[in-house]
Amino acid sequence: MAVTFKNLVPDRDVANTRTLLNEAIPITGTVISGTYNDENIKNYAHGMFQSVYDYPFLSSSANHIFDITTGYASDSALSGATSVQNSKKINIYNQMAQVLAGYDENGDIRQFDRDGDLSAGTKLKECVFINFARLLMKDEIQKETFILTLATGGTPCAPDFSSLLTCADFGANTSYLVNSPAGEYGVLYTSSVAAPGTGVGLLYYQAGIAVLTASIFDGEFGACGATYDTSSIDAVLTGTEISSACDGLRDRWNNLDFNNTTELNSTIYFCRAGTSDFNYSSNPTYLSSSEIRVKTIETDTPVSYITTIGLYSADNELLAVAKVSEPLKKDPTNEITLRVRLDY
Repeated sequence: MAVTFKNLVPDRDVANTRTLLNEAIPITGTVISGTYNDENIKNYAHGMFQSVYDYPFLSSSANHIFDITTGYASDSALSGATSVQNSKKINIYNQMAQVLAGYDENGDIRQFDRDGDLSAGTKLKECVFINFARLLMKDEIQKETFILTLATGGTPCAPDFSSLLTCADFGANTSYLVNSPAGEYGVLYTSSVAAPGTGVGLLYYQAGIAVLTASIFDGEFGACGATYDTSSIDAVLTGTEISSACDGLRDRWNNLDFNNTTELNSTIYFCRAGTSDFNYSSNPTYLSSSEIRVKTIETDTPVSYITTIGLYSADNELLAVAKVSEPLKKDPTNEITLRVRLDY
C-alpha cells in the first residue's frame, strides 16, 4: 500500500483519446443458404423471424450472425384479413418503425421513408428487415462500406445469379441522416448515381439493421419446392408465413460485405517520477536494521526499483494497477515518465 502519493494534473498528466477499429465482414450466399443444408437456420414457434448462424445452430461453435423478418404497414395493399399472419406482419413493421423511425407530431408511428427526409414522399410499406448481431457489427456499421448483392430474377429453384441487384449506401459518408431515434442511417441505392426518391432501403448504422423494400423482387419469389404461390413476393407475403419469405430472400442472397466499427476510448496517464520522487521504497524489506539494503556506503545516493504503478481515487482508494515489464532503477540522478493507458 502506498504511503506517498503524487497528484495528476488533468490538463498536463491526463489525456483522452478515441480510436475506431474496423473489421471487414463478408457473408456469402453459400453460408446463408446451401453449405449446411439449412441446418444453420433456426425457426421459432412464434414464427415472427428467422435466425441465421455461421454453423449448424446445434453446434457448440455456432455463432448467431443475423435475423431476418418481413412486415408491412397497416395501410399497405397487402394487409387484409385473408393474409397469413397478417397481424404479426403488421406488428413487426410497427415495432421496427417505432424504434427506427419514431413518432410524428401527432403521436403516430412514422413509416419508413424512401429518401429518409420523413416528408410526404414515397413510403416503404412492405419491407424485409435484416437485424445483424452485435458479434458482427460491434458498435456500428462503418458508413459507405455496405454492399449487398441479390439475384432478383429467375425462378425459386433457379435464381438468376448472372444478373445481380446491388444495394449499397453510396455517398453515406457525406449524406447520412440523423433524424432517427436509433442514431445515424443512410439510404441504400442500386446505383452510385443516387438521386432523391430512388432508394430501395435504409441502413441504420448504430442499430445494425438493414431495411429493404420488397419491391426489388419483381418476379417469382420463394423457396425451391414450395407448396405456396411463388408468382411474386406479394403473393408470398400474403399467402404464407414469414419464414417462407425469409427462405426466399436467403435463396437469392449472393454476397454481403461491410466493415464493422469498434470504438475504443482510452485515458492515458503520464506518471512522472522527478529527480526527488520515489527514490525510497515503503516495502518493509527495503530496510535492514534501519539501514537501506541497496546502499553499501553511507554516502551513496538512495536508490529504488519501480515495478508497479497504482492509480488512486481522490480519497486514496486504489482503482487500477499497472506492472512494468522489468524493474526500473530510480535514484536522484534520473527521472522517469511512465505512460499508463486504460481502454474501455
